[in-house]
Amino acid sequence: MRISYQVAGAGEPVVLIHGLSGSGRCWARNVGPLARRFRVHVVDLVGFGSSRAGRFVLRDAASHLAAWLDSLGVERAHVVGHSMGGAIAADLAAEFPARVERLVLVDAVGVPFERGYLQHALGLVRGLCHLPVGFLPVLARDACRAGPLTLAQATRDVLAADLTPKLPRIEAPSRLIWGERDYIVPLALGRRLCRLLRQADLVVIPGAGHNPMWDRPAEFNRAVLEFLSADQPMPRRASPRHSAA
Repeated sequence: MRISYQVAGAGEPVVLIHGLSGSGRCWARNVGPLARRFRVHVVDLVGFGSSRAGRFVLRDAASHLAAWLDSLGVERAHVVGHSMGGAIAADLAAEFPARVERLVLVDAVGVPFERGYLQHALGLVRGLCHLPVGFLPVLARDACRAGPLTLAQATRDVLAADLTPKLPRIEAPSRLIWGERDYIVPLALGRRLCRLLRQADLVVIPGAGHNPMWDRPAEFNRAVLEFLSADQPMPRRASPRHSAA
């Protein structure tokens, strides 16, 4: 497998993992602020973006990233994953706990949706209707680059994903960041996911949809930097809170 990536900044390593139909370009509004404090690795998953030499399989993605980190000589990193990338980040933290310092899950999948295909389709349509205009060309281009076969395979994997048995094995302190108006992966799933993690809190960004890192970049960057820069360990359980609007 060949994985394409970009690096910015200096400091402790941070890995950004995009979601379904995406690429590293979805983090365009976040890399600069994060790179002022950290060495940021923006990765294109196998089958997406510029990493098109290979077939995407969700269950293999975490081990591919672990091998990629080995090739870079990165023993331990903060990991941030969005949507499908959140499931991969959580799987990495569960299967390779020594590799993940702190974990940020952004509108992440990984627990059962408990809704049918029609409800999924309606949520997707509603979510697409609320996308910022500037994000649509980015999403469309990345979807075209991935191609229908990769998107179909990834969609099947995501809808079947259930990391519930693995989540208690995650040792890394975790922060969940969710868009208040996420119609694709509803906030209720974020609350359920937060309860299943050993050390986690939930930050809800008002007015944001499924892509808070793009919808509300200032609030998103602040929530990530606050968490990754914290010196003190997190409490065992923390109540969900809303970020400042």
